[in-house]
Amino acid sequence: MKTNVPSLPITSTISDVERDTGVAKETLRVWERRYDFPRPVRDPNGERVYSEEQVQKLRLVKRLIDLGFRPGRVIQLSAAELQAMAEKAGSGKHPAAAVPHPDLQMYLGLCKTHEMEVLRRRLSQALLVMGLKSFVTDLVAPLTSLVGEAWAYGQLAVFEEHLYTESVNMVMRSAIFSVPQANNGMGAPRIMLTTLPQERHGLGLLMMEAMCVVEGAHCISLGVQTPLQDIVEAARAQRIDIVALSFSASSNPRQAMDGLADLQARLPEHCALWAGGASTSLKRRNPKFMRVLELAEISAAITEWRGRHAHLRAG
Repeated sequence: MKTNVPSLPITSTISDVERDTGVAKETLRVWERRYDFPRPVRDPNGERVYSEEQVQKLRLVKRLIDLGFRPGRVIQLSAAELQAMAEKAGSGKHPAAAVPHPDLQMYLGLCKTHEMEVLRRRLSQALLVMGLKSFVTDLVAPLTSLVGEAWAYGQLAVFEEHLYTESVNMVMRSAIFSVPQANNGMGAPRIMLTTLPQERHGLGLLMMEAMCVVEGAHCISLGVQTPLQDIVEAARAQRIDIVALSFSASSNPRQAMDGLADLQARLPEHCALWAGGASTSLKRRNPKFMRVLELAEISAAITEWRGRHAHLRAG
């Protein structure tokens, strides 16, 4: 006999909201006092919890703030008004408009219809035609931005984004594995790739690894969310030349900058620090103690590293 059990509403803690939207806890509390939004309720332990609708609206608010709007201008609007404004504001910068590859919408459609085997097959075919470097810069990077936009606008469910990420991971990991590892005697930099403990998104990291491998670097990946001390210990033990970190668009700028500064102070003096990813705040700040790179700039950066170290060896 079937019984109708009411489904429980989906709620998020303030830490969940910070992680999923990129809006810091302190900012959420300020908005709550200043704008009366968001409006969390308290759980039995007195902690703030947020409804799914509020989290979705916060994603749209964060998207518009990233596009240059002030919080006071957008935070009182409805979710429908925010989505319409975000689509209009972002239409001139839509990834599909900037990239000549014609099939981005087709790939996105496969995600929406959950045809993941077809998606993986199409991606693998594109990889064979384009080569790994162009596959990353001309297809995976803009497609990932498009998927992220669709998720932020509520056009793609969280699980659909995860299905996309897993499919791309499978295709790219196989491609990276097939590239012969560099011989350190040939002057290849040893690059360790990871993310800070607060960053759980790994697709940007995988794209960075692919670009480094193509350029003949010797890559060692620790995966995501590695504690700072473990990064430092691994860098020493593995004789790492460059630590490369990835930051997603939802990363907390303050946490990112604090973590990077702390990491740089602990790393061996010879070890360079690189960062990349979709974090716009990191690109704006571009601290002097490290190098912030676009995917397309990795090739030149490795060539420059090789030239500098060849000069040091010759001297």
